Amino acid sequence: MAVSPAFAALEPQRLSALPSPCYVIDEGQLLKNAQCLGALAERTGCRVLLAQKAFSNYDFYPLLAQYLAGTEASGLFEARLGKEEMPGGEVHVFCAAYREEEFQELLEYADHIVFNSPAQLAQFGPRAKAAGKEVGLRINPQHSTQEGHAIYDPCAPGSRLGVTREVWDQQMTPELMALLDGLHFHTLCEQDSDDLASTLQAVEQRFGDVLVQMKWLNMGGGHHITRPGYDLPRLEACIRHAQEVWGVTVYLEPGEAVALNAGYLVSQVLDLVENAGVRIAILDTSAACHMPDVLEMPYQPPIYHAVAGGEGDHVYRLAGPTCLAGDVVGDYAFDQPLHIGDTVLFGDMAIYTTCKNNTFNGMPLPDIWRLTPQGHTEQLTRFGYRDFKMRLGREKE
Repeated sequence: MAVSPAFAALEPQRLSALPSPCYVIDEGQLLKNAQCLGALAERTGCRVLLAQKAFSNYDFYPLLAQYLAGTEASGLFEARLGKEEMPGGEVHVFCAAYREEEFQELLEYADHIVFNSPAQLAQFGPRAKAAGKEVGLRINPQHSTQEGHAIYDPCAPGSRLGVTREVWDQQMTPELMALLDGLHFHTLCEQDSDDLASTLQAVEQRFGDVLVQMKWLNMGGGHHITRPGYDLPRLEACIRHAQEVWGVTVYLEPGEAVALNAGYLVSQVLDLVENAGVRIAILDTSAACHMPDVLEMPYQPPIYHAVAGGEGDHVYRLAGPTCLAGDVVGDYAFDQPLHIGDTVLFGDMAIYTTCKNNTFNGMPLPDIWRLTPQGHTEQLTRFGYRDFKMRLGREKE
């Protein structure tokens, strides 16, 4: 059975003594990803930011800060995290709508603030400029490149994200234009640079006349730059085109690419049951609680020595221990039969896991461990009952 890229750098025995369930962040793979992104920035002059919505494990920010220009945030708390944990780096923020009661504090942390509508730009833009911040507006090039999951398509008809050219022509005034330093678009999700190239053509067609007046262009995230086989030369051509045609500084804000294949989720088989000929392994980890993108995307994560949806003598449906009937990861074919107590190792679990997990059903949060390039492991968190309870009510003294 071929080894998935999610486990290419792993010696599984290094995780055999860890408690289950737990997350493991592979610092060596994280470093390789960061070096790839840093080399891209050095070759092209673009500036690469960490999209914290995908990976916000700040114990690793000092490592990433050596290669990245800063962080991207989706609101106040992420902006503060980036400012505190990657000091010296830029802090960029985009939010679909900012709250009046939070905006003044946001100005303490953010360097670039991107708005989603002319109305929000008019409401908050003057204060941001007065505070010395770079101001941007998100545009919608109305160029869909995604198939099969419209919920993740910012260019879908009726999307709430970004200003179309029609709205721009109706609502943008010279006074609002004077507030702008740059434009932002984000249309990709786990995609290669061919989709960026076609999107950039749409941006040029609809907003090229505006971009010549801007200082910078943020091309958003969704670029799978560190994935094996990704077309880097075409990405670099896109960056250079923007630099040469519009004279802008180019920003990229990948999330997945920073931590792609740099994490694992260690789990254990608690029970084996059978129904209508389907063999089911109930694990001590939950799709709903510990890897929610499995249900939201949906998708099946890689598993060491198993094939998703495969056929064979050792096929099992993997499921969580919660009361949710749909708490199911999916069907997998394993090399060997599963037994109670066996370890099941999920891959690519650094992204959209620790920053999205939850305690539904009172499920404990798996602790987070560091795996160093030398093979040593270090426990970073100690979650417990209090982490479940504190979210639900007032703490008693």
